[in-house]
Amino acid sequence: MKVFFGIDTSSYTTSMCLLGEDGNIKADERKILQVASGSRGLRQSEALFQHIQNIPSITSKLTLPLEGHELVSIGVSEKPRPQEDSYMPVFLPGSCLAEALGHLLAIPCHKLSHQESHIWSGIASAKGPGAPDFLAIHLSGGTTELTAVRRDLITNRLEIELLGGTLDLHAGQFVDRLGVKMGLPFPAGPSLEKLAHLSTESLPVPTFHRDGMVSFSGPLTALEKMMANVRPEVAARACFTSIARTLVKWIRWAEKKGASRELLVVGGVAANQIIRQALRQGLPNWKLYFAAPVYSVDNAYGAAFFSALASGFLSQGISQGGGSL
Repeated sequence: MKVFFGIDTSSYTTSMCLLGEDGNIKADERKILQVASGSRGLRQSEALFQHIQNIPSITSKLTLPLEGHELVSIGVSEKPRPQEDSYMPVFLPGSCLAEALGHLLAIPCHKLSHQESHIWSGIASAKGPGAPDFLAIHLSGGTTELTAVRRDLITNRLEIELLGGTLDLHAGQFVDRLGVKMGLPFPAGPSLEKLAHLSTESLPVPTFHRDGMVSFSGPLTALEKMMANVRPEVAARACFTSIARTLVKWIRWAEKKGASRELLVVGGVAANQIIRQALRQGLPNWKLYFAAPVYSVDNAYGAAFFSALASGFLSQGISQGGGSL
């Protein structure tokens, strides 16, 4: 069987994926980078060094799944966004590994951005959007962007137009800073969500949107002031509902400007079930697509999927309404 290799070395995860020509994942290996207790992140140099340490052990786990198969091509995230000036050192280990393997094995190495990889993993795991034009929201610790996406159905390249972003904190930074202040481990999203599910109480927290730009510094400050007088689980839930209400305002703004009513939501913060449910309730007339939670967080599935598409495989399944997987 022909297989396709995906690599992604993001700010907090080393990821590799093997995808078969039948659309089934043969291997999906990841290692989250280590962050010191009480810290709110890693410097690029620290993350890059951990990627270099992780690559041999993760690659060794792919030997058995690859046995007996033909490796056709490699897809790798080489930068954060599909822009010429987009650059982060953490993507160098993955990009260098992919290029070296491509030369050694005489197979193509298809490069894409981390954001494009997120969108492709979303399309594949959510089986949509099927339309060539749609909106995509990318929510993570380093990205909070509303984009208009156009997919070329022949080349499978994505044209991504930025419609809006954040004035200050990213959605993931809002979550992480609140969680760390509560004593939760970084990244705080999963632990804060578990805490939030212990409450059904609605706590009013201010939200901000203006002309395509959102802000999360105000909601964070408001919650930090409230924490002395509310239970932790109430504050945790308020964090996610505040993000969701902000997103609904954002999307309604794009709708008034004539945007497509098909929306794909990707990124680590998008794995949150409270946010997903609030978006479904707040946007009842929209076609909403959410990346599967395991592929909302950083992964190499999207890079492997794009590698297959660029090699002429799997495209039939996504050209008429979603992923072939």
